[in-house]
Amino acid sequence: MEWSLENVREMVAGGMQSIRECEICAFAIAMCVLLLFMWYCYRVGREHGSSPLRGRYLSGPSRIGGVVGGFMSSDCRNRGKGKQGSMLEEQNGFAFCQSSDCFRCTSAGESLNQKLYHSLQDYAKRYTWSGMGRVHKGVRDQGRYLNSRPTIQRPEVFFLPDLPSAPFFSREVQRHDVELLEQSFPALMAEFESIYHQPPARSGSSLPPGWKSNNTPRGQWWTYYLVNQGTPLVLNVRRCPRAWRVLGQLRTFIANNVFGNACFSVLTPGALITEHYGPTNVRLRCHLGLRVPPSCELVVGGEPQCWSEGSCLLFDDSFLHRAFHEGGAEDGPRVVFMVDLWHPNVAAAERQALDYIFTPGRLEDKEGK
Repeated sequence: MEWSLENVREMVAGGMQSIRECEICAFAIAMCVLLLFMWYCYRVGREHGSSPLRGRYLSGPSRIGGVVGGFMSSDCRNRGKGKQGSMLEEQNGFAFCQSSDCFRCTSAGESLNQKLYHSLQDYAKRYTWSGMGRVHKGVRDQGRYLNSRPTIQRPEVFFLPDLPSAPFFSREVQRHDVELLEQSFPALMAEFESIYHQPPARSGSSLPPGWKSNNTPRGQWWTYYLVNQGTPLVLNVRRCPRAWRVLGQLRTFIANNVFGNACFSVLTPGALITEHYGPTNVRLRCHLGLRVPPSCELVVGGEPQCWSEGSCLLFDDSFLHRAFHEGGAEDGPRVVFMVDLWHPNVAAAERQALDYIFTPGRLEDKEGK
């Protein structure tokens, strides 16, 4: 090869052209990677950032009918079944339980275990068995788990094995949702005032619209549910748009699942909620104190705690627990905003499967098939 100025120029020009082509390829690859990353972020944001509550209660007449028709009241064990006509009506914002085999009102037996197992099989066929080890173990041996639990912790419906348990949990385990609720204290307090001081729903009743009186040995315990056993109460939600918006912003609120509830809870002076167990250990119950007079206490698993205004208290209600207000009439009622959050050690895949299995109405549908 002869070295000349012309040859050198050609070599330099060729090298520059190769560099330009490489730059174009590198730029194209970088753009593709960037687009893929943006698409991934979009998908993750939709899956984890959007609320499962969004759009559930204002989607037409059929949805409203579904809320009333598919509702299972939390205290249906204490009510008579009534006639079919009365069961289709809301009373003070609540409807009667319509199932003759309500999952909460019957003891866990072979019938419920079979329904759970069939629902888990349906989920696995549609999606995957991956990550279902604990759920499968819990469903398979549910009767044994429920019957062999110590008396201090005995969930009534479903027990997920190998899940860390304690009566009370630190606020850090659900820090985002706890901080969001505490920041929403003024809005929730204002909304409580607006629904609590309404005139009675009907003549002869002392309760404003939407409120329900629960059975207690003494005193009064009133609740105003926005979501009861996974089902939004349309009329109550419409009266509390700010509280509903807060629920939609929570990352770990149990929505569209019979274990999920959200309500305002009022204890009058002298009231006692007797010892009882919650339905499952997969959730943590969160109480945001709105009004907390002296001499009010929550006892979970034998450990007493006091509420604090503007602060959240997290506890596992599958432990034996009770609450009381021993103050006088001048102290006024104890008021909390209550929501059910996922236990922090329940994995995302397990949450998805449990949402499918315990979708409101699914276990009743299984019985009718």
